[in-house]
Parts: sequence; C-alpha cells; structure tokens
Amino acid sequence: MSVHVTPLVRVQAEDFDVGAETALLCQGRTDIGAIVAFTGLCRDEGGKLAALELEHYPGMAEAEISRICKQASARWPLSGLSVIHRHGKICPGGNIVLVIAASTHRQAAFEAASFIMDFLKTRAPFWKKEWMKDGTAGNWVDAKEVDDMASERWET
Repeated sequence: MSVHVTPLVRVQAEDFDVGAETALLCQGRTDIGAIVAFTGLCRDEGGKLAALELEHYPGMAEAEISRICKQASARWPLSGLSVIHRHGKICPGGNIVLVIAASTHRQAAFEAASFIMDFLKTRAPFWKKEWMKDGTAGNWVDAKEVDDMASERWET
C-alpha cells in the first residue's frame, strides 16, 4: 500500500546541512521508523579537479525531480521525502545532492532512496562541466552506461 507524501524538492546554489534537513523532515513526527539519507559529493578525480560546475534548466529540473519523487511515493509507503540538488561550481568534497526517504520500515526507505538517485542520474536535466586545477576548463561529463543500467532495474 502506498501513502502519498508531498516531497520537499529544492534546486539551489547554497550548501545544505544533512542533519538540519533530516530534523526538518522528522520534526514533530512519531510515525517514522526509518530514515535513509544519501548524500552525493564532488570527487577530486585523482587530484586533478578544482571544481565541478552543474548547470540546470530552472523549473524543468524541479518538475522532473518532483515527478521522480511522486513515482517513488506511489511505489513505497513513504512517510516523508526530501530531495535537494545543488547547481553552480562545487569544489571537491562539497555536497551535490541529498535524498532523504522516511518510512515506517527501513526497506521502503532504502529502496525509495535508491530509486530516486538512479533516476536523478539519468532523467533530471543537469549538466556537469569539469574545471581542472591547472585552471583549464575540462570536459562536459557524459552520462554513464552504468547509470542507465541502474535505472533499468526498476522497469521490471
């Protein structure tokens, strides 16, 4: 049985605090038995990367993330859901994305968080450009086949 939740979806340049966002989702709630929080970070790509610049299509990015969240809440009995995705230049070690899924039981929260991340990687309109430590602009980061394969597992 699925429980419809209204997800909190934000696309922002500012950093986020995982603890504060989790507390906000759980504030005044006693029906939540499990929280799964996933935070995606910027890697330094072997010490070569100075920053990763994320661009997005405003309005469309939020709409697509909301659509993915609604699909997750239709599949699993979620008690709460938050997704925050940053844009702009992000240095290695910096937060890029946060997915928090809350449910009465852990399995639904784990699966929903994984589902959302798989589809954020393949369907959300974000583009990534590398900026190298030597000051040069790197490449636009191509979609990875492994991400497509991960999202395909949910089709069955």
